[in-house]
Amino acid sequence: MGKVTLQDVADHAGVSMKTVSNVVRGYRHVSTPMRDRVQAAVDELGYRPNVSGRSLATGRSNMLAFAFPDLRRPYFAELAHVFSRVAVQHGYQLLLEETGGAADGERSAVRGREAGVVDGVVIHPQIMTPAEIDAIRGDTAVVFLGEDVPPEHADQVAIDNVRAAAEAVDHLVALGRRRIGFLGHEVGPASRTSTFRLDGYHAGLERSGLPVDDHLLVARELGDARGAEESFGRALDDGLVIDGLVCRDDLAAVGALRAMRLRGLEAPRDIAVVGWDAIGLAASLVPSLTSVAPDTVALAETALTLLFERMDGHDGPGRTVSVGHRLLVGESAPYPDGSVD
Repeated sequence: MGKVTLQDVADHAGVSMKTVSNVVRGYRHVSTPMRDRVQAAVDELGYRPNVSGRSLATGRSNMLAFAFPDLRRPYFAELAHVFSRVAVQHGYQLLLEETGGAADGERSAVRGREAGVVDGVVIHPQIMTPAEIDAIRGDTAVVFLGEDVPPEHADQVAIDNVRAAAEAVDHLVALGRRRIGFLGHEVGPASRTSTFRLDGYHAGLERSGLPVDDHLLVARELGDARGAEESFGRALDDGLVIDGLVCRDDLAAVGALRAMRLRGLEAPRDIAVVGWDAIGLAASLVPSLTSVAPDTVALAETALTLLFERMDGHDGPGRTVSVGHRLLVGESAPYPDGSVD
């Protein structure tokens, strides 16, 4: 057989060309049996969509952008991988935009639609507020990740950072820990993510009847493991005494574990440590790391579903969706009976 056409797939599946087109484009309002039937025909015949022709016909590039601050952070690398996989399942390619946590980078990512590069943008802003981005986005469909208040006609997907941080404190309290610190927020004004996690940390202490003591907060100048190690090590050397530690992210937890080891301290014997993001290497550490694990698949699927609906013309009020998380329990802060997941 020569080049397989859309009509060939339609004839083979016994459906209309429009149905095949809807399946190839990832249109969501196709029943699962019909989608499976068409996909079987696509796979059997080896059909490959003509992307350039489809773009001319639909006015779309079939490219999406995922904009985030820093690919060197394992969480964003993992999230980019998940978003890319989910986008391909819907017939789209994903353009990764590393903004550097700078306003210029975030503006550039949002304005990609104006140049015809992408059809929609999912962005995790660090500097600009959603309202500021909404003011410059023109007709670009945008979905935000994070817990900022979204503008009136934009959607947002997040995990509940406040609740998750409070649950991390609850876990440490259940282990009998009573002097619980927080490591890894920024020196100076805290980012929005750090602010929410600090709020949850405070809430967890308060509902457990523990005092809120700012002397138990350890900021870091650099947002990596080395910066956390140096900051936490100095705090320990200056007399910080804690028996539990919530870390802003897993990189901070890695730094904390190294600082402890260099001073003869062990987790969980001396300090039970909880990280955040459940990055891949967390389970390979000694001890393995207890960490807040966001549901990244649900995050990607929800964000892209909302984005596709905006691209297809939905113009309703902004929607905010919270996806789940869990505490992945490792050896650094096991369950009270000593077990781990």
